[in-house]
Amino acid sequence: MRSALMLLLWAAAFQVSAQTGTLQSSPKSKLAQETQSKLDSTQREGYMGDKACEPCHSDIVQSYHGTTHFLTSQLPDQTSILGKFTPDSNVLKTSNPDLLFRMEAKGGDFFQTAVEGIPPYAISRTEKFGLVIGSGNKGQTYLYWKHDELFQLPVSYWTEIGWVNSPGYRDGVANFERPIIPRCLECHATYAEAVPPPANRYNPSDIVVGISCEKCHGPGEAHIQHFRSKGTADSSSAIVNPAHFSRDRQTDLCAWCHAGHGTAVQPWFSYKPGEQLDKYIDLPRPDPNAPIDVHGSQVELLKKSRCFQSSPMTCVTCHDVHKPQHDLADFSRRCLSCHAIQNCGIFPKRGPAIANNCIDCHMPSQETNLIVFDVNGKKVRPGVRNHWIKIYDQDNAKK
Repeated sequence: MRSALMLLLWAAAFQVSAQTGTLQSSPKSKLAQETQSKLDSTQREGYMGDKACEPCHSDIVQSYHGTTHFLTSQLPDQTSILGKFTPDSNVLKTSNPDLLFRMEAKGGDFFQTAVEGIPPYAISRTEKFGLVIGSGNKGQTYLYWKHDELFQLPVSYWTEIGWVNSPGYRDGVANFERPIIPRCLECHATYAEAVPPPANRYNPSDIVVGISCEKCHGPGEAHIQHFRSKGTADSSSAIVNPAHFSRDRQTDLCAWCHAGHGTAVQPWFSYKPGEQLDKYIDLPRPDPNAPIDVHGSQVELLKKSRCFQSSPMTCVTCHDVHKPQHDLADFSRRCLSCHAIQNCGIFPKRGPAIANNCIDCHMPSQETNLIVFDVNGKKVRPGVRNHWIKIYDQDNAKK
């Protein structure tokens, strides 16, 4: 279970890709369209879905739908899957000369097939893409349904390479048996109705993909009804605004998915924004003297930072969750709201130009040891931004 979660938390760090339309295949199937209409809301009481937010908040919703949070899980279609399905780009060869994987698009659906052996004696197994996990700048992984049980497909996509063995999967082996547990979906979807046993059994028609508005703002029905009825009573209790939370509750909301895997204290998906997280999830408490991996531990690393300890900052001090953020100069301006560039040790050498990028020096991208690709006989690790804000020497910044 832990390995499955590590894999999916890896996808959570992915950023939105500028590459779209890479598939040369037919549009989303009718079934996918019908399923998507179900996924726009949920059977949970009071939850309405993002479409209900658009009449009053169209600009925010439109902007938010381009963010990594919203795109962290999607239904499979010709734009959500970034790997190519064209004949010259749809095969992953492995270290086993008798095993290859082939990706195919047929009638609006998408498939992975493991082919082992030499024709006419080859055997194969084919499974259909059911969910796309990861928004894509670094990569994506894919899940499939076996009746109402959810598993991971053996081939993922990494932007720098293309089709690759899924992280933690041994090269040269066709493994379709890694189950997807509820904690994985809790961080990569707004809602999933788990119906165990087994632990990876769900109601497929009641999964809300992506991180929707209500994931952070809570159920919106009462809020929407208030404004539709033009009520004059105070509606502040009808919706929650994380900007008004205490520092601890703001941090809890982000830690829900950015502070490790944790174990359930209450049923998964029962936590609501504004509540005390440890009453719902028992998060890991690492040895304070042990290194913390950069993957999936942003909150723990931030809390070790002097910036966090000596100021009232929270995650949203730097992150505007309602819009995509890629500009390091924009993040650096947040740093310079507290720090003068003249106090930086490299200012005498490089001058005012350093104002455009505090981030690469003080929050370097470092390789994670939790997510490892087995590619062409080599172990390859994605880079993740370290959220322990401090002074790094050049060698440590690359570790």
